[in-house]
Amino acid sequence: MTAQPQNNGDYQASLVMQAKDIERGERLLYRLTEFGRLLWEVGINVGPRQLLDLTETLNHIDITNKEDFYHALKCCLLGKHELEPIFDQMFTYYWLVRDNPNQKKDASKGAARRQERQMRLPPSERKRLAEHLNSNEQRRELRPETRQTDRRPAPQDKRYDDEDNDEGNPQGAAYSAIERLRKKDFEDFTWDEVQEAKRLMAEMRWNLGMRPTRRKSPSRNGSYPDMRRIVRRNLKYGAELIELTWRETKRKPRPLVIICDISGSMSLYSRLLLHFIHTITNGLLNVEAFVFGTRLTRITRQLKKRDVDDAVRDVSKSVQDWSGGTRIGDALHNFNHAWAKRVLGRGAVVLVISDGWDRGDSGVLQVEMDRLQHSCHRLIWLNPLLGSPDYRPLTIGMKTALPFIDNFLPAHNLDSLISLGNLLSSIDDSRPERSPVARRKAVEAWSKARRNTW
Repeated sequence: MTAQPQNNGDYQASLVMQAKDIERGERLLYRLTEFGRLLWEVGINVGPRQLLDLTETLNHIDITNKEDFYHALKCCLLGKHELEPIFDQMFTYYWLVRDNPNQKKDASKGAARRQERQMRLPPSERKRLAEHLNSNEQRRELRPETRQTDRRPAPQDKRYDDEDNDEGNPQGAAYSAIERLRKKDFEDFTWDEVQEAKRLMAEMRWNLGMRPTRRKSPSRNGSYPDMRRIVRRNLKYGAELIELTWRETKRKPRPLVIICDISGSMSLYSRLLLHFIHTITNGLLNVEAFVFGTRLTRITRQLKKRDVDDAVRDVSKSVQDWSGGTRIGDALHNFNHAWAKRVLGRGAVVLVISDGWDRGDSGVLQVEMDRLQHSCHRLIWLNPLLGSPDYRPLTIGMKTALPFIDNFLPAHNLDSLISLGNLLSSIDDSRPERSPVARRKAVEAWSKARRNTW
């Protein structure tokens, strides 16, 4: 089957799909669904709605023209311009490299021509593609790719090269690569770096500040006399108090409550932050996790799974407002009235993760933030945008919430998460001063410190 020249006069044979793809038209919908699943696996939000829009769009274009086909898929399935390099790599692999082993790069005009690192396919996608490949030749082509992507990145790879690296010391090169990864923004991560970041998160050990309980435990240097043990031990002396025993206040880790924003403005950070929440949930005893966009959803049960990928997949299936709008005030109102009495007892620490973009009523947010702060021992707000030196809290939501925050910290790279761990482990019994005057002074001090960095 031959394609007609384009209206602009340009014609290239490589831009025309092969005839065998047209003859297998009954498999087109299946392949589009598989491609959408592949995009979802690598972090691009693709659902049934986007696929239905794509099938309607294909009725109005010439699918034998690869350039039109590429742009149609890009317009219908890609919602963020920042994810365009990932989309281009997945399009090249699924529609070109897999069926045309000799064609290693995309020849379309719309494909990104920047030198990007090769992205590793998810293991589940590699297994599924291997099962559905039809010919032995394609299976042979997939196996080398699988071996190559499964290979652990060596320190001497070119993606770890840097001007200050010591090429003669592999251990130093690997250490330098980890240091750069810790300081790199989550937004700029490639697939390989995401996998390495997951491994580093899994190795983190979390210790939350201890709280005093009402119970006492035996101790040699306690402050309270243990009268029962004193009486028993001194019976042999005729009830004379010769030996004294003591008790001290028993201490337990504080509960931790995490409330994470998964709206559209947080889409570049939400999946990796969910891995971070999964690590904390499995590393501490008493952790409650919630996510919100326009509504609040409890995800503690889903995060109990040992495998982090399965846990995040279950969370994405149970949340109805993923990558949607943001109503922080309404979500906190729901939390304060439905969950606060259940999870905020015993000196809990609340961790809110959001960029502060809010489309709700600022008055509701102010009331609920005030109530939340007075219900917990410490209120910590993590903002991924705070890692930028040019960041200013100019949004209405962030301006409203800032006076009620005890600790305002960034969450844009691994170093910021390590700093958070140090803060959590240092929380003691003292509470920050929360009077209106103290709030105003804290905001002014923070703003002055930021102006000095600008």
